[in-house]
Amino acid sequence: MEWSFTTAEESIAALRAGVVTSVELTDDAIVRVERDDEVINAICVPDFDRARAAARRADEARARGEDRPLLGVPVTVKESYDVAGLPTTWGMPPYRDHVPAEDAVQVTRLKAAGAVVLGKTNVPLGLQDIQSFNEIYGTTKNPWAHDRTPGGSSGGSAAALASGFGALSIASDIAGSLRTPAHFCGVYAHKPTLGLAAARGMVPPSDPALPVDHDLAVVGPMARSARDLTLLLDVMAGPDPLTYGVAHRLALPPARHERLGGFRVLVLDEHPLIPTAAAVRAAVHRVATALTGGGARVERHSPLLPDLTEAATLYMQLLISGSVARFPLESDEQLRTRAAGLSPDDRSLDAVRLRALQFSHRDWLAAHNGRERHRHAWRQLFAEFDAVVCPITPTPAFPHDHTPNPMARRIDVDGAEHPYFDQVVWAGLATMPGLPATAIPAGHSPAGLPVGVQLIGPMYEDRTPLRLAELLAEQLGGFRAPPESVAPKSAAPEEPGPGEQRQDQHDRRTDQPRHHR
Repeated sequence: MEWSFTTAEESIAALRAGVVTSVELTDDAIVRVERDDEVINAICVPDFDRARAAARRADEARARGEDRPLLGVPVTVKESYDVAGLPTTWGMPPYRDHVPAEDAVQVTRLKAAGAVVLGKTNVPLGLQDIQSFNEIYGTTKNPWAHDRTPGGSSGGSAAALASGFGALSIASDIAGSLRTPAHFCGVYAHKPTLGLAAARGMVPPSDPALPVDHDLAVVGPMARSARDLTLLLDVMAGPDPLTYGVAHRLALPPARHERLGGFRVLVLDEHPLIPTAAAVRAAVHRVATALTGGGARVERHSPLLPDLTEAATLYMQLLISGSVARFPLESDEQLRTRAAGLSPDDRSLDAVRLRALQFSHRDWLAAHNGRERHRHAWRQLFAEFDAVVCPITPTPAFPHDHTPNPMARRIDVDGAEHPYFDQVVWAGLATMPGLPATAIPAGHSPAGLPVGVQLIGPMYEDRTPLRLAELLAEQLGGFRAPPESVAPKSAAPEEPGPGEQRQDQHDRRTDQPRHHR
């Protein structure tokens, strides 16, 4: 039997019933990776020898009567997580030989739950892009259209899941890095409430693996079903034992409702700072129709919704000021000179980003105070609604663009160009206040590309959007596997432009030997 596209829940049931062994599941996944990943390039650091050994131990444990949440299930791990004995580079060439000695706390939890780690999935340089390519491991392609990106920074994980390389993956999100790849590849992901899941060991190779709470950033699950997201989140949730001294689990409240008819949902498809492509609006409409058909109360407008322009501005200020502190781009003098050239009336997101590059602590505190006002507004909104449905990005997956200066890139929204990083405003809607958000498949574009939406829920009520995702899967159909062989959707130009030329260069790097164990 072909097991590659079964859910973790289905695999666990088969393992418990003795229908399949972990060794068989693991070998099946490895055969598929070896057959298909030469093209997709999702698994940048395979760990097949240790995976087979872990699968044998899982079968032996089950034969002794043991049963753990993920016992014997093949999974993948985003490259940015420390896995003892494997390189953690974040795609940064100076760290290509950095090999941590200890597992990240979430890798420890995966292994304790009995999961079999197949290997690590590809990321962009420093996790700083909406694509997944770097000079060490090359370019990851979208399984639905090889000329398009799977998203970033967890693009390798989403592409692996869509390709049948393991049932689950753990990844991270600060600018949609879980949700955007899920949307582009037609899989599921959950951005947990800020601070819900410990992130120690998901750290740049230049930094020590300490139990530090990074602003905005979270770690979370990716899967091919909504129920699997809940299964994996239950393994991941809880603070760092180094902080509490003992292992500690958070008791999340149950979902607000068990049936679609109980949900009160606000549906959004327009943002004041960037238009929404017709294919994405259609996906939002499909979800709204499914909600209405299931008896949910659906509204399109609410005076309780925080101002979206202010929300995007605060998000960019917090995101960019935090990122530049970790990854400096230019000297302070250069930044001051560039910012001084801006008109005082320029409130574009490009201007917001440039000013945020030189934020003082006082500036950051002002933005943080703005965030607290928005958090209170969301509390008031969630007294009237249970979830907000909205886009993840304005478009389906876009063509690879490796123009060296990402600020010079543009995103095409139904024929009109917009600044590349403006597309993260929808992801930032949940990220800035720290709210949970579940990414779900919601159909396909006229060109056949997956399109997803996000379900934003109340803080620490992660089970509410997760349950809504389960109920919508019954209406919308959930995950669908891509065609076995996917040709590029559009013909390449006779003379490739700068972005396409660099794409070819990155592809050639994938022909170099990758790390194997």
